Amino acid sequence: MGNTHPGATSPLGMVSACAYSGAYPTGYGRYAKNTEGVPEEMFARTEASGFTHFQQSGTGAIRKYYNYVRVTPMVQPLDDLGQSWALHDERAEPGYYAANLDTGVRCETTVGEKVAVHRYTFPDHHSARVVIDLSCGGLAIDLGRTVPLRAQVESMGRGTAQGTVVMEGVPLSVYLEADTPGWRQMLWYDRRLIPGGTRLDFDSIRHTTLRPFGLLFVGSARAGQSVEVRMGFSLRGCEQARRNLYQECGTGEPAFETIRVRTRHRWRDHIDRVQVEGGTPARRTVLATALYHSLIKPCFADDESPFWPTSGPYAFDICTMWDIYKTQLPLLQAIVPDRAMDLLESLIRVCEEEGNFPIGYRMARGADRFFRQASALAHTAIADAHALGRGGVDWGWALVHMVDDLRRMYGEDFFEHGLVHPITHTLDLAYAHHATAQVARALNDRRLADDLERRGHQWVNAFDPATGLLRDSEFYEGGKWNYSFRLLHDMAARIALSGGDRGFVDQLDRFFGYGAEPVEQPGVRPQPAEMALGYALNRFEGLNNEPDMEAPWAYHYAGRPDRTAGIVHSALTWQFGTRPGGLPGNDDSGGLSAWYVWASLGLFPVAGQNLFLVNAPAFARAALRVGDEEFVIETSGHRETPISMDGLDQEPPAQYVQAATLNGKPLHAAYLSATDVHRGGRLHLELGPRASTWGHENRPPSHSFTT
Repeated sequence: MGNTHPGATSPLGMVSACAYSGAYPTGYGRYAKNTEGVPEEMFARTEASGFTHFQQSGTGAIRKYYNYVRVTPMVQPLDDLGQSWALHDERAEPGYYAANLDTGVRCETTVGEKVAVHRYTFPDHHSARVVIDLSCGGLAIDLGRTVPLRAQVESMGRGTAQGTVVMEGVPLSVYLEADTPGWRQMLWYDRRLIPGGTRLDFDSIRHTTLRPFGLLFVGSARAGQSVEVRMGFSLRGCEQARRNLYQECGTGEPAFETIRVRTRHRWRDHIDRVQVEGGTPARRTVLATALYHSLIKPCFADDESPFWPTSGPYAFDICTMWDIYKTQLPLLQAIVPDRAMDLLESLIRVCEEEGNFPIGYRMARGADRFFRQASALAHTAIADAHALGRGGVDWGWALVHMVDDLRRMYGEDFFEHGLVHPITHTLDLAYAHHATAQVARALNDRRLADDLERRGHQWVNAFDPATGLLRDSEFYEGGKWNYSFRLLHDMAARIALSGGDRGFVDQLDRFFGYGAEPVEQPGVRPQPAEMALGYALNRFEGLNNEPDMEAPWAYHYAGRPDRTAGIVHSALTWQFGTRPGGLPGNDDSGGLSAWYVWASLGLFPVAGQNLFLVNAPAFARAALRVGDEEFVIETSGHRETPISMDGLDQEPPAQYVQAATLNGKPLHAAYLSATDVHRGGRLHLELGPRASTWGHENRPPSHSFTT
């Protein structure tokens, strides 16, 4: 699954472009909406009705989707707009997507940071056309459509046009140029041409009154003739969209190859920030793909906020924070620290302008913030950035917003009672109090830090001392077993609640299914009773969702990093592959892919604690470019291991660390401070096929509360 798409993207750029079928969840593909079991086919073939812009990446059911401004090359009458045609000979590269429609048109798209460029090569036809549909939005599924509220389209002649559609409270503007010499340019409404018309205005659109509208270019095409359409986008009006177009594409000249090459170089620069040696071709492909997926979102639209007038970083498609705060945000902080800090500045500005730190934030207005999932997660990323000594943020002002945000939504009940349901929010809020306390103490506000740390210790209220697990409650996409093994700030006390190391490891072993019978996976349209039986197993769901990302690493805190090694190695080997279905769950805006990147390097960031856990890497050598420095992970005794079904009947992998050194000095602990990684250095790991006692005695730090 994964729910990713092959469309053209730029690293953390604002715009994407992809073939559009209307399928769940990105608008590309063949499948109907599905959150459990095997997905049901919506179409029997891969097809498209055109090419849209702004796609999600790896999300699941997030209510609404973009797919705005559909561009359709046609050799049919305008009445056929909306019909889908089969896609053939698809080709996807970072920043580029191409396919043939079975109408005989070759279609290519590429994107820059705020622009998209389309190139269509037509067969010989007396009436070829390129149709721009500004009414398009959302998915072709039940309740999946997005209807504009207001719109304006203006045909300016000589291959230029502009328009604005207000979608979900956000004004999206586009300024376009088309190289269509000798072709006519016309507006259309409800699939009817408006000869001589230059402007369409819609002051109030409803679901019941919406009719498609836009403009088109039509004329005679010779076989092999190409047409280029250049589009600049903005959330601040057509004039800024025009400036964005000219800044990236220049004025009036073909720009497809220029943008394609520039974006390819940008991708190469970003992907090259993680280098590996060794590994099978398939494993290297999965790693590169995971790194690519980790750098698609969030979308940065600098100086484009539609909600406040000042300039500065503006980020959206943080969908959702609960998926990315543990893995992807630490990856951004390592390899693109400037963008990571821009994201934090943007989140602080959202809190300042709109009243709270969002758990999710899309290109939409309103309360679509995913509060059911989690609370106060931005605090961990802010605390980590401060601990790393990052600049560019007014930390005192950030602390003010961190503290205020702790009292919002579920935080008010937590403040008054030290316990809130859903019970996972108790863990979130306690952890956020701890993270905020670290910033307060570093800024010498000791009284505030003491109070926050005291409240942060109230995580214990979430656990049942009789079972050592979370109390019964409601749980979002999981159960109390999934959430009971989160990496808290006081894991020593947490482990004591389960009866000490032995009891905690026994519970983890049960969760991961040691000694249990194999489980039959659900099929198409599983019934509630079937799903309930599966959930009642209280088992690891195989990285299928956010709660399970960090559970394998909990063994480190009980002195069993060898157990972590076995589970992580199995996940890297069996749950990821190069074929369709090569991800074990939704990629969730890069959260899952970032987990794969870190795990392949033998590291796991403990968000909010300035800490990395250490494990056997999947490659003989790796180098991570962290800012201006380089952190190298090298091994001795590494043994190549195939992935997926190719991994059957192989020799035992060298998946256990036997000994380690950091910058030439012995390292007896299975963890590093994030500062050690970010300042650069060399970690050497001696590997072997049998579990050792390395890292058993030196536990990762626990931050206990003392009065």
